[in-house]
Formats: sequence, C-alpha cells, structure tokens
Amino acid sequence: MKYTNSKLSILFFLPAGLFMGVFLLYPLFLLVKDSLFTYNLLDPAAKQFVGLTNYVSALTSERFLQSTWNTVIYIVGAVGTEFVLGLLLALLLNTGFRGSQSIRTLLLAPLMLAPLVSGLIWKFMLNDQFGVINWGLYKLGILSDPHQVLWLSDSKYALLSTIIADVWLTTPFMMLVLLAGLQGIPKGLYEASQIDGANKWQTFRYVTLPSLAPVAIVAVLIRMIDAARTFDIVWVLTKGGPGFSSEVLSTYMYKMLTRYGQVGEASAMAVIFIVLLLALSSFFISKIWSPSHEKK
Repeated sequence: MKYTNSKLSILFFLPAGLFMGVFLLYPLFLLVKDSLFTYNLLDPAAKQFVGLTNYVSALTSERFLQSTWNTVIYIVGAVGTEFVLGLLLALLLNTGFRGSQSIRTLLLAPLMLAPLVSGLIWKFMLNDQFGVINWGLYKLGILSDPHQVLWLSDSKYALLSTIIADVWLTTPFMMLVLLAGLQGIPKGLYEASQIDGANKWQTFRYVTLPSLAPVAIVAVLIRMIDAARTFDIVWVLTKGGPGFSSEVLSTYMYKMLTRYGQVGEASAMAVIFIVLLLALSSFFISKIWSPSHEKK
C-alpha cells in the first residue's frame, strides 16, 4: 500500500515537476550558460567562451552599480512608504467604523489596474505642462509657478516620481494583507492586556506588533521582490532617464539585451540579480521561521 501511495504521489507531482523543469529550470540553465559567453545579437556567429568575464564587467560597471543603487532606493522608498501607509489604513479599517467596508472597496481600486496603465495615468498627472499635481501644488501655494517642478525630466525628481506611482498602485495590497493579519489576532490577547492595565500604545507595541510580525514580514518580502523587478512603471514614466537618474536593474538589463544586443553581459546581470533576490528572500524567511517565532 505504501508503495502504491508513493507512486500515486509521484504521478500527482509529475505535471508540476515537468512544468517547473521546462519553464523554470531549463531557462535558468540557459541564462547561466549564456552568461559565460560573449554573445552579441548583432553577430551571433561570434560567440566565444569568456568564463566569469561578464560578471566582472557587470560588477565593475559604474552604470550597473548606479542601477543597483537606484533599485535599492526604489525598494526602500516604495516598500517602506507602502508599509507605513498600509499599516495606518489597516488599523483604521480594523476599528470597523460605519462605512469602513465601502471605503475599503474604494481603496482597493488601484489594484484593479495594470502597472502599465498606472504608469500612464501618473505620466499625465506629473506632466509639467498640464499635470494636475503641479496645478494642485500651485493652487495650495506650495509652488510659485505651475511649471516649476519637472517631475519626469529633472534628475532630482525622476526616481521619486516612479516611487510615488508605485506607492499609489500597491499600498492597497499592503493594507489588505495587514488588515487580514490584524483581524486574525485573538481578541483574548487584547482582553488580557486591558486586565493588566496596558494603555493603547502599550497594547499596540506589545500585543499588535508582535502578533502581526509574521504577516508583515511576508507582505514586505513579497513587495520587496515585486519592487525589485519592477519595469512597467519606470519604463512608461522615465525609461530610466533623464540620463541614468531613474535607471533600475530591470530597465538596464532590458536595454543591454534589446538595444545593445549584449546577451552575455545582460545574462550575467540577471544571474547576479537572481542571487541577490534569493539572498534577500532567505534572510526574511529565516526571520519568519526563527526559533523565537516558533516559541511564540
């Protein structure tokens, strides 16, 4: 019977295993293989094995390092802001005030849009000639001229503009996950804290935050990975410009592959990118499954 069950388990796993092999492991193998060659799309016949030269070239490239730094800024700025706003909104909606369900539905509206559409919306809103953002800031007296801030064509604001668009698009996701985590906290913990005489801040610090931590770590991890590989919003808004001020790794790798035809170097960058994401994921997962969390 055990043998039959093991064979049945293998049969059930086989389609998923084949899918992973064809669409994940094999492309990953080709990616690593291409990263070891000089391979130009404009001259495919001149393919030559160069070992780790592409990796050294990528890691010593000033533009690659700038793109990596921009990606870090993008992740920290977008995910950090989304977490704070999402937590505040989740705490507000968790109170269950009248009309909270309707407001929650409205706040989820940006999630219905594709990142490409969101980027196009913000491209018009941030336009320095007719955008409503500059016009609103001018009417509020913050700007002296409605054309004063060049959101998309000034290197000081280009990356910030992409972060703003990302925050607007994905804060509802963070809010929804954190709200689900808040609603899953046992009411008995709050009752016990009240009996012990804890005030609202102490209850939030010693009951809500520790109980919410596993859910929050998962939400932040998902968003960090998603933000790290962002492409649509940045490409629609700035295409990595002006100059390289808003260039992130995804747009730089895309340009290396499609514009410059450097398959080997683009593949090496992609491998480095994957390793960094795996390291980041491993760190957060270790935080979730650490012994301290298991004891709790």
